[in-house]
Amino acid sequence: ALLQAKREKMILEGHVKVNGKIIEELGTHVDPDRDHIVVDGKRVQVSAEQIGERVYFLLNKPIKVLSTSKDDRDRKTVLDLVAGAAQSRIYPVGRLDYDAEGAILLTNDGELTNLLIHPKYKIKKTYLVKVKGVPSEEELNKLRKGIYLEDGPTGPCKITVIKKAKVNTWLEVVLTQGKNRQIKRMFWRIEHPVQRLVRTHFAGLDTENLKVGQYRALTKKELVYLKEQVAEKVKEKSTDKDSDKPKVKAKPKVKAKVVEKSETKAPAKIKSKTRATDKDKVKPKSKAKTKSKKSGQANYNVFDKLKTK
Repeated sequence: ALLQAKREKMILEGHVKVNGKIIEELGTHVDPDRDHIVVDGKRVQVSAEQIGERVYFLLNKPIKVLSTSKDDRDRKTVLDLVAGAAQSRIYPVGRLDYDAEGAILLTNDGELTNLLIHPKYKIKKTYLVKVKGVPSEEELNKLRKGIYLEDGPTGPCKITVIKKAKVNTWLEVVLTQGKNRQIKRMFWRIEHPVQRLVRTHFAGLDTENLKVGQYRALTKKELVYLKEQVAEKVKEKSTDKDSDKPKVKAKPKVKAKVVEKSETKAPAKIKSKTRATDKDKVKPKSKAKTKSKKSGQANYNVFDKLKTK
């Protein structure tokens, strides 16, 4: 246990690099056969046996329990509720607010964790939300379409009214996004603060027949369903990515132009009307004509220059 704590401390302090990137989050997936692991500048070889058996638990988290592996103020965490959590090196998948309750998955499968919490795969999370007052349909539609928060826009979400009262309203909210305290901030924006928050489903897993504070191992059927769901999301994203690529149009084939023989002939030289013969005597040109020709040539050159400007 002491050795494990030391390893975790080294990770959190940034001593460990995987493929050149500093790892500061516990539970990060590592493939011992492909990944390059460096601790304080020295490469470390990790065998598959050292990673250990994968385990998966579903916990119905109570309020006033942190969804983290440890707390510097010694507050209770989700790992304190699971027997043998430290030995199995399990970690919570995602987060659930300190004063919220409901479904949270715990595992030591880093690869699955990264896929489940990555925003681009849009894993569904369902909540029962009790808010102050009675929000109007216009206000709820704003939240359904998405609003801007301090850290960026919220994506579209599904909101269904479950029960109305004079002083509060129960709603079902389905998110595919995971911003910090997102639901509370959304309803605070429309001036209907959250009074109670319960997550009933996470990635299709529910807390039915599981009392608050209790946990159970996932069944084989649930694990297969979870992995199939993630694999389908990854496949969809990969297909979308390929379809977004601009299609390169093939260049039209240029047919070779057949040049007729007549076109290849050199232009015939213009024969002078007066052709000198042996009998003809070449008379010297007069100075006047020469000047006229030069003058004409000069005029032509000037015109040509003006024409080309």
